[in-house]
Amino acid sequence: MSEIVFTHLPHEDLVAGVHAIADAAAHWSPTLLVGVGRGGLVPAVYLSHRMGLPTVSIDHSSGIAAFGADRLAPLAALTRNGERLLLVEDINDTGGTIGTLRAALAAHDARADNIRFAVLLDNIRSGQRTDYAFRAIDRDVTKDWFVFPWEAVAPKASIDHDAAEVPERIA
Repeated sequence: MSEIVFTHLPHEDLVAGVHAIADAAAHWSPTLLVGVGRGGLVPAVYLSHRMGLPTVSIDHSSGIAAFGADRLAPLAALTRNGERLLLVEDINDTGGTIGTLRAALAAHDARADNIRFAVLLDNIRSGQRTDYAFRAIDRDVTKDWFVFPWEAVAPKASIDHDAAEVPERIA
């Protein structure tokens, strides 16, 4: 494997991305933001302040059902009651997380028309599509590992580990 290229997303891009997503999603009028842990939590809070909307979180990466899988049925019920959920992630890379969430919400009879996804970075080669994105990337061209502002405080070894975890994304 070649050396990993780390590209830091500056705080200014995070803020610009939040404004862009908020402006794009405004016509749809979401009623609840759902931060998808870990990477979508910070952008969701920023969007919450920008859009004046409440935020909840889910986190499958924790492996704790009460904070992940167990929260999907109540979220699905909200969509059936007319709530519009905007799920927020940092990046749509392979589409694995978004695909898992879509399928799990559908299994709980969520109304698909009341669910949308927003990301800061959207890989055009992903297996899943998002509704709102700040910037598109093409993983066939860009193999960089993106380091978001909240990740930049992690020890280098932790960032290296995260980047190497799924080598096909950056190889």
